[in-house]
Amino acid sequence: MSDGRRRLLPPMGALASFVAAARHDSFSRAGDEVGLTQSAVSRQIATLEDWLQISLLQRSGRRVTLSPEGRAYADAIAPALDR
Repeated sequence: MSDGRRRLLPPMGALASFVAAARHDSFSRAGDEVGLTQSAVSRQIATLEDWLQISLLQRSGRRVTLSPEGRAYADAIAPALDR
């Protein structure tokens, strides 16, 4: 938003990318699921982490795992996105 107001909801694409990454423990496989490149998935999740002001994933080389906060968030939002 150009006037500096915070959005009420995070971007849906970022949520979908996060849930896919959580499901696959991989940005590449998440990208295959949501139709984006690995790099785009990574950027979307970084945007989501900035929006939420928490670290959702622990990155280790090519593998990603959920942080405890990320696990709680994924458990909360995945059912709504999987509908």
